[in-house]
Amino acid sequence: MSMDMTFLGTGSAYPSPHRGASALVLRTEGECWLFDCGEGTQTQLMRSQLRAGRITKVFISHLHGDHLFGLPGLLCTVSLNSNPDPQQSLNRVDIYGPRGLRHFLRVTLGLTGSQLLFPYAVHELEPTADQSPEEGQLGPEMTAESGPPHPQEQPGRTISLDTSGECYLLFEDKKFVVKAFRLFHRIPSFGFCIREHDRPGRLKTERLRELGLKPGPLYGRLKAGEPATLESGRVILPSEVLEDAIPGRKVCILGDCSSILGQGPLTLCSGADILVHEATLGNEHREKAVDHGHSTPGMAAAVARACCARRLVLHHFSQRYKPSSLQKDGDEDDVSELKRQAEDALLDSGVDVTLAEDFLTVPIPLRR
Repeated sequence: MSMDMTFLGTGSAYPSPHRGASALVLRTEGECWLFDCGEGTQTQLMRSQLRAGRITKVFISHLHGDHLFGLPGLLCTVSLNSNPDPQQSLNRVDIYGPRGLRHFLRVTLGLTGSQLLFPYAVHELEPTADQSPEEGQLGPEMTAESGPPHPQEQPGRTISLDTSGECYLLFEDKKFVVKAFRLFHRIPSFGFCIREHDRPGRLKTERLRELGLKPGPLYGRLKAGEPATLESGRVILPSEVLEDAIPGRKVCILGDCSSILGQGPLTLCSGADILVHEATLGNEHREKAVDHGHSTPGMAAAVARACCARRLVLHHFSQRYKPSSLQKDGDEDDVSELKRQAEDALLDSGVDVTLAEDFLTVPIPLRR
């Protein structure tokens, strides 16, 4: 199964002519998952090779506008481009994010009279008090649900922290398990870990022939991990005829933060194929970055090293850092310097560093 990641916006604070606001899409075969949805994301989608109608899940890291303001408009645009045939039921869009997201969408869509042709559900993560300064914590009066649900809103879950693993289980299906974890920011923020289940190894065709087993339904059973019984009555176990399992891929996407809370997230992200981490300002501005709840390349590199990631992708740059293609000689703030700072901090670690730009697509190959 192919898998890749496309960055739609790599700038912080607001969309500019040079960088869109935060948004990226993780694409697997026939399905797209959107992580954050800053203002202008739908326009960025139209400029990309991705199809907004393929989005089945949305993950919002935190409720700052540069990660959220594009969501109501995107949902409406997807609806406008949907097939209005009442005989065809459209798939539900599942939306995951902090407490208050359900209220935000209900009020925004309700006040604007926005109708959707597809159902949606909002699944809220309960933050903890240590995820932000006291002034950044949203009280019940701000996040409590009010008014009737939107006509297309279906009941969503409220997900509490699993203290044993310091994470939130968002969902698990036959292909993936997705969990969230806590980050420290000016308001509660979250990171997401997407782990693909291991795949069965290839069949040992020579061994199968030696056993007198011909291609057919029994091959499929063995490949699926089930034992097969020969006509002679002998039971063949999958372990006898399968090569080692192919490890599943792991992608970790962190929202805005100046630190990760607890050791659980580092264990959860251990060995990640891709670790996406913000680097709003250069190392020389570390104090300012931390004061605003953000990170530097050196801080991002420390996380990548701690969880033994294979590749670190930096994004969410201050708008002072223009894309490399627009950089001019003599410009004081060189975005490539952010990459160099991360690489210097990761010397001898084996971690590759990538500088994200709008519309960059990063393939995530199978492990062999």
